[in-house]
Amino acid sequence: MRRRPSPPRLPVLSLVAVVVAVLALGGCLADEGEPDDAPSSADPAATNPYAGRSGFADPDSRTAQAAAHAGGDADAERVLSRLADTPQGIWLTPEEYPPGSVAPLVARVVGAADAAGQVPTFVVYGIPDRDCTGGFSGGGLTVDQYEPWVQEIADAVAAADASIPVVAVVEPDALASAIACDRRSERVRLIADAVTRLADAGVATYVDGGHSNWIEPDRLAPLLQQAGIDRARGFATNVSNYQTDADERAYGEQLSALLDGAHFIIDTGRNGNGSTEDWCNPTGRAYGTDPAPAPEGDVEHLDAYVWVKPPGESDGECGGGPPAGRFWPERALAMAVSSGW
Repeated sequence: MRRRPSPPRLPVLSLVAVVVAVLALGGCLADEGEPDDAPSSADPAATNPYAGRSGFADPDSRTAQAAAHAGGDADAERVLSRLADTPQGIWLTPEEYPPGSVAPLVARVVGAADAAGQVPTFVVYGIPDRDCTGGFSGGGLTVDQYEPWVQEIADAVAAADASIPVVAVVEPDALASAIACDRRSERVRLIADAVTRLADAGVATYVDGGHSNWIEPDRLAPLLQQAGIDRARGFATNVSNYQTDADERAYGEQLSALLDGAHFIIDTGRNGNGSTEDWCNPTGRAYGTDPAPAPEGDVEHLDAYVWVKPPGESDGECGGGPPAGRFWPERALAMAVSSGW
């Protein structure tokens, strides 16, 4: 095996001169420093966490498990495997990951995503009286349990010390439904606290911001402001819903204009055929725009298209569906047909 030739030795005086010159140059660079307006790399709200990166698809997700148990059906295995390989939100609910057990999951996901150089998107979904408008996703924690549970999540992210950004979508539907349920003060306080805890742990946070066919932007914007949107990266729209990209881009820019230019993401997992008036397992829906950073030249404040709600999971016990959040293979395959997969 050939060794690389050693570099020629410099005379001692020449070596001293080089060292002095390097130190002097380093001092000049140190004095120059970063521009005053340069964003801090430690500020998770400063930059688009999805820019230049792909999202993380959890290999242990319900979708991946369904693909692994397709029962020899080659077409189902093909579709479900493609779906499982598509980055999707990882939902943290206290029913599945109660206080004291959520941290190991978060640590595992962040570690795997960091090793792959990909961005994980968590969905924090445990606020008290969660689905207060009477849907199929009721439950959540008590007020006393909620803040420590969120802190567990934040601590697990901080302890992982990942080199990739970690994203959290905070409490789908919570602020928009708070208007109808008259739970504004409690929810604003809890979400503001969650945003602060997650931001302090370095998480890029998007607070749920409803969608284009629900609450008018001027009614929702004050709640987002009170809930600490200035400490978050921005807000998320269309989570678990079916509104079109065009409608959500317009809605997002309207809401952003009321929030000092806050950035946003759109859930595009199930909006390929747009929406109907039915929000619960409507038929004929299709997968939407693939998860990706927003293309250059798209609307100004859009960070990314993200599949926040895993599109193969049920909305609830309607239309023959299983309980909310349960993977529903028949629906996943029907949406694949509608999508031309």
